[in-house]
Amino acid sequence: MPSRKSPRTASTCSEHDAERAAALKELQRLPGVGPSIARDLVDQGFRRIDQLRRCDPQALYQRQCALQGGHVDRCWLYVARCIIYAAETDHPEPEKLKWWNWKD
Repeated sequence: MPSRKSPRTASTCSEHDAERAAALKELQRLPGVGPSIARDLVDQGFRRIDQLRRCDPQALYQRQCALQGGHVDRCWLYVARCIIYAAETDHPEPEKLKWWNWKD
């Protein structure tokens, strides 16, 4: 017979879901970040834009490759470069907020 979740466990799960949803919404404010990359960032432990300041885009990309168990399209790296710039810059240049301008 399946066990029932206690009200406390259900509450904790819904709080976790609400926190995750808030983090996904926050991270999607960044240029080039849609639901998929927002989920990737949350899976890497990020919850707020300011947590991305001073991060190394290459390290984020390599960690994403490791989390996915193999190669990740390099566009992910280009987006990482763009979002780190956006997170660190108070008055960003509009052209630098387009991820494709961060290609090798």
